[in-house]
Amino acid sequence: MKATAKALGRGGMFAFRHLRLRYLAAPLAVAASTALTLSIPLLALNAEIARQYFPTDDIDLASAGRQPNILILAADGTELGMRGSELGEPVVLTELPPFVIDSFLATEDRNFFRHPGFDPFAMLRAAMINYRAGTVVQGGSTITQQLVKNLFLSGEQTLSRKFEELHLALWLEARLSKEEILELYLNRIYLGANTYGLDAASKAYFSKPPEELTLAEAALIAGLPKAPSKLAPHANYEGAVARSREVIQNLVEAGRVDKMTARMATMFPPELHLKDRADGAGYFMDHVAAELLRELPGLDQDVVVVTTLQPGVQKAAERAVSETIETEAALAKGAEQASLIAYDREGGIAAMIGGKSYRDSQFNRATQARRQPGSAFKPFIFLAALENGWDQDTVLVDQPVQVDGWQPSNYKERYLGAHRMREALARSSNTATVQITEAVGRDVVIDTARRLGLDSGMAPHPSIALGVFEVPLDELTAAYLPFAHDGFASKPHSIVEVRTRKGELLFEREPFAAPRVISTRSAERMTDLLKSVVETGTGRAAQVPGHQVAGKTGTTNEWRDAWFVGYSAHLTAGVWVGNDDNRAMNEVSGATYPARIWRSFMTAAHEAMEAAPIPLSDGYEPYDPNMWQLSRTYDALYDDLMFRAYGVKRRWRPDFVYDGIGDILARERDPGRVEGRVADNESYRPNQGISGQTVPRGPRVTGKVVPPEGGQD
Repeated sequence: MKATAKALGRGGMFAFRHLRLRYLAAPLAVAASTALTLSIPLLALNAEIARQYFPTDDIDLASAGRQPNILILAADGTELGMRGSELGEPVVLTELPPFVIDSFLATEDRNFFRHPGFDPFAMLRAAMINYRAGTVVQGGSTITQQLVKNLFLSGEQTLSRKFEELHLALWLEARLSKEEILELYLNRIYLGANTYGLDAASKAYFSKPPEELTLAEAALIAGLPKAPSKLAPHANYEGAVARSREVIQNLVEAGRVDKMTARMATMFPPELHLKDRADGAGYFMDHVAAELLRELPGLDQDVVVVTTLQPGVQKAAERAVSETIETEAALAKGAEQASLIAYDREGGIAAMIGGKSYRDSQFNRATQARRQPGSAFKPFIFLAALENGWDQDTVLVDQPVQVDGWQPSNYKERYLGAHRMREALARSSNTATVQITEAVGRDVVIDTARRLGLDSGMAPHPSIALGVFEVPLDELTAAYLPFAHDGFASKPHSIVEVRTRKGELLFEREPFAAPRVISTRSAERMTDLLKSVVETGTGRAAQVPGHQVAGKTGTTNEWRDAWFVGYSAHLTAGVWVGNDDNRAMNEVSGATYPARIWRSFMTAAHEAMEAAPIPLSDGYEPYDPNMWQLSRTYDALYDDLMFRAYGVKRRWRPDFVYDGIGDILARERDPGRVEGRVADNESYRPNQGISGQTVPRGPRVTGKVVPPEGGQD
């Protein structure tokens, strides 16, 4: 009986348990189903959080969250410098002095090696301190969180951003070891003065690698993460030193240095040895960075840029400007600034000087300053005349003229009387140039200048003849390139190629199919004219020993701007001298300081270049100032006698309607082109202030005639 009862007891117990499980199965199934149903959106939400907040696995942590670093090389591979984020060499923890690492850890995160990415005790402590202070005086972010901010996040202070920061800190801790995180932090943290990383800051502030830092120097740098822009020692040395004392005290509290060592480091603050940022190529590197953004607007990685700059030519430019402008004589003349730019035969920038001192002013006067070119614009007017049937020996009458009530004058009211176009340009005659402009047509002159690359606003007013509009030096100089290169336009540029730090090619300058903008004959005749400027005219100070050069001076009203633009077989270069505030100088013309700078620069730049004539075609006969002038004089006298004796006057200018370079080239092949004519000047009213002057009724010489002694320009 007992056994039976015992058996029944066991069976009853089993039946009871089975009954209970059967009744619980349904609720459990419902609960499981509900949990599974609810987990689907939670999993989706978690996936969305991961997609939104967590970076992809292929992210480059070395370049994330900052501007791309641009390493700029010269044409020969020489390193010029950096733009964008200034980075140093990656530091390795094992190669750093212990006090360098301890300075950061003791100040920014003493529990770095013990927390999982965030420190709740530090966050609570910071919250209490800030609450008592009534403002934010202490942060609770760990080094991992600071690194996350630098890599991925903006600087806004919101709960959602803090949520992102915590998620990313945990993600980073799961992906990297503590040593890797600390090393990445030291290589990526922003430390003021556009420097990222310990190496860059050490070299920027102390001109030494971080392995050679002293305790005081390390403490100064370790104190910068709190407010890098505000405490940057080059701008706020006292503030940076005060912060470094706090870092040293933190080292004492953490037991990393003894009190005596700390006292010595506090008593003798570090002396700054700032990296020289006044590099001569600074203006050029800024220009390269701007051109790079135009060529690769979506650039988001570190790159190496090979440029067109020639170091030897750049050094020659730096010396020429400094030795001429940075003198007491130049200051006495009121000439305080200068700029220079030089192009090679392909239009690559070989040298660029944007001002006397890049450290004092980063404003690039070679590319950003727009000034009136004055007589440096005259070659484009003379080119328009050549394309209209004139030639270098067409005779003009240099005399006072008046156009629409405007009365231009020559330098010191000197008028040459009857003279040729060659002498008009060499002596930079204003009135002769105005006559040419009015005869050819202002619109034709403007179209000619634009065809050669002058895109600045030019209006067809009478004073366009004297360059009364504004243009930057680089644009004006580039417009001379067709004169030097057989009539072909070269596209100005500074970048040859762009590669990533891993060597992947991102951009390469395509060979430029240079368009012809003027005929070969016009280019040769312009070179002939501009050589006369240097050989016998206002540009004599620009002569380069052993090399053929051609160019033009330029000076604006009241001596506000002075120019010289010219070329050799190798380089085309322009120089501007003036003042940033447009203040007048003391009789500084293009024939003085600009021509001297140009000569000094070109002489030094050509030392390693083979002497070569400016290219001319085989059939072109260069100007002989003796025989050509004599023959053209007799030719002009013959025409004058024919007119006076028989009333016969050949047309010196054919009817011309501009319809592009094709029409010009076709017309220049016409053998009926007339040369050596006396320019008609009947349409001009004389200056009534000159006694004895009458209205000319033919090709007569009027006005005061003086020997050709040279002029203002």
